[in-house]
Amino acid sequence: METDWPIVATRLALYADLGLLFGVPLFALYALRGEERGQLLPFRLIVGTLAAVGAILSLLGFASMAASMTGTGLAGLDRGIMMMLISETAVGWAFVAREAALILALAFCLRIPRKPVPFLVLASATGAVAVGTLAWSGHAAASEGTAAIVHLAGDIVHLLAASAWLGALAVLTGLMMMRREPTAERVRITHRALAGFATVGSILVALIIVTGVLNGLVLVGFDAFWLLGTTLYGQLLITKIALFAAMLWLAASHRFRLTPALGAALEQDDAASAASTLRRSLVVETVLAFAILALVAWLGTLAPPISG
Repeated sequence: METDWPIVATRLALYADLGLLFGVPLFALYALRGEERGQLLPFRLIVGTLAAVGAILSLLGFASMAASMTGTGLAGLDRGIMMMLISETAVGWAFVAREAALILALAFCLRIPRKPVPFLVLASATGAVAVGTLAWSGHAAASEGTAAIVHLAGDIVHLLAASAWLGALAVLTGLMMMRREPTAERVRITHRALAGFATVGSILVALIIVTGVLNGLVLVGFDAFWLLGTTLYGQLLITKIALFAAMLWLAASHRFRLTPALGAALEQDDAASAASTLRRSLVVETVLAFAILALVAWLGTLAPPISG
């Protein structure tokens, strides 16, 4: 089966966009304090841009899926078929819910008062809905009966946990990269946010691992496990697991080595070197996260081993 790279690219962009739409305001809520939420990064602009771009990407992704299902190009897509898919299929209903959530997020950027907390709560809530609907664009939507409910629930939790991690990385990296040399105040806030993220990060990792194993059992099965390396799907899945392991190693390094080192350097008022090391490590972890998203986007276009 030849890979449809435009669809893979659209899926990657949509996953990244919606993941950030949920994860960025969520991180600002639990990791930042008071005026920091309104001053450190332009969260309202970020959310508005992500919501607008996400609505366009969602429409493009749905249209591309419809064109692929009907064997026509985007230009030849029939309006009647589009309306039928929207009104009569679960993936169509998920698309409508996603677009509604994104429009609401955009409206919140324009209408909600300037107080950051209500805005961030509503932004992360609409982002959660948008991310959750992506489960119906993957293999979970093809399951039936009780297995479908379990698989969809696992997929939704997996998507939300991964998005929360991605958003945290984006904010932390943004705090350290906004200027060539971050101010001492930004470094202190980043250190505190990283230290506070330790517990949340552990919960996210646990959720990702548990739901990832669940999805693997459903899509691969025990019998095909030892044959993963013989198929493109299996090779991509193995690569994804390896990249995730690398992210875990970096996250552990942040928690147990780089964050304490930065704290000690801040106490001595000499944090430049420690901050630079942490910044590079955060960038690498963020790149790995987007590489995993690319693999997820590709895997979603391939038939899993369980399909035969």
